[in-house]
Amino acid sequence: MCEECVKFVAGMKKILILNGANLNRTGQRSPRYYGTESFDAFLPSLQDSFANVEILYSQHNGEGDIIDALQAACDDEEVCGVVINPGAYSHYSLAIADALADAMEGGMPVVEVHLSNIAAREDFRHHSVTGARCKGVIAGLGLEGYRLAVQYLTSM
Repeated sequence: MCEECVKFVAGMKKILILNGANLNRTGQRSPRYYGTESFDAFLPSLQDSFANVEILYSQHNGEGDIIDALQAACDDEEVCGVVINPGAYSHYSLAIADALADAMEGGMPVVEVHLSNIAAREDFRHHSVTGARCKGVIAGLGLEGYRLAVQYLTSM
């Protein structure tokens, strides 16, 4: 398991971006909260910003699939950090929260990202059970939150 974000493979750090429920609809769904650019359109510019990083990307709508992807990243010695946006699972998924706690306890740094400012939305969105298990949370900065999360993980 990756214990700190300093492992290199052929000179490159590997970071997993793990998107959850409904994030395959970014750019189409509720643009006032999530913006008009799709994640797929944003990803190349994100990759271009970090020449020394191999960004792995995975998106799953199912809770179990998100956990499987997170656990696979933790078992992959080449992965040195995870950026996760669990979507609405952030607010109630104890299973994902437990998997994040396991990842962090095992030395895998994880940063949670939310496109919208969850503190300024509906009351039920104000609390993130998953964010409480991460190194940090970035919210409300749209897709740029991913860039900040990768920047943080590569600086560790």
